Amino acid sequence: MPKVAASAVDLFSIHLGVWGEESMQTETMGRDAVMMLSHRSVRHIEDRSDALAKGLLHKLQHSARAEAFCKVPPDELAERVSEIYRHLAEWLLDKSEADVEKRYTEIGARRAEQGVPLSQLIWAIMLTKDNLWEFILDDSYPDRPIEVFGKQELLQLLDNFFERAIYSAAVGYEWAAEAKARAKGKREKPDKRHA
Repeated sequence: MPKVAASAVDLFSIHLGVWGEESMQTETMGRDAVMMLSHRSVRHIEDRSDALAKGLLHKLQHSARAEAFCKVPPDELAERVSEIYRHLAEWLLDKSEADVEKRYTEIGARRAEQGVPLSQLIWAIMLTKDNLWEFILDDSYPDRPIEVFGKQELLQLLDNFFERAIYSAAVGYEWAAEAKARAKGKREKPDKRHA
């Protein structure tokens, strides 16, 4: 399958004029440097997780697109918001796709049970991502090419993570909604055996 977009490392290699077999060592060093900067940025986010979580909670509580989140217990909401920021390196680098699916299907099902509309759940996840994007783009790092590529690599990792999170949350939400509809249908159907 052809590549749709070049990664930051590919762009870094092109920027340096790196081509062919003789460039493999330089490319590896470039990839290592980009990943080191991405990892450093993630640690920087984790160090500021409390402030990021407070900012996101404020945005959620004041967003007309997330007003149903008042149905979510405040402690639970604060814990879910903090969880992603506090353990960002784990979620981006260590957790498998199955781990992300499991966690976010649980979150989706829980929000369905709490009566939060799916659109508002998706909006909350998008706000979580946007809050991180703002922090990363506003954070003052020198604009040397390697640092720009490090940020770009991190943003790409975040995009991939949040796309999976949104999909998985929607799946969990749908499962919970279908289970609720089936249970409601069973309660409403009269039992013919006892009639």
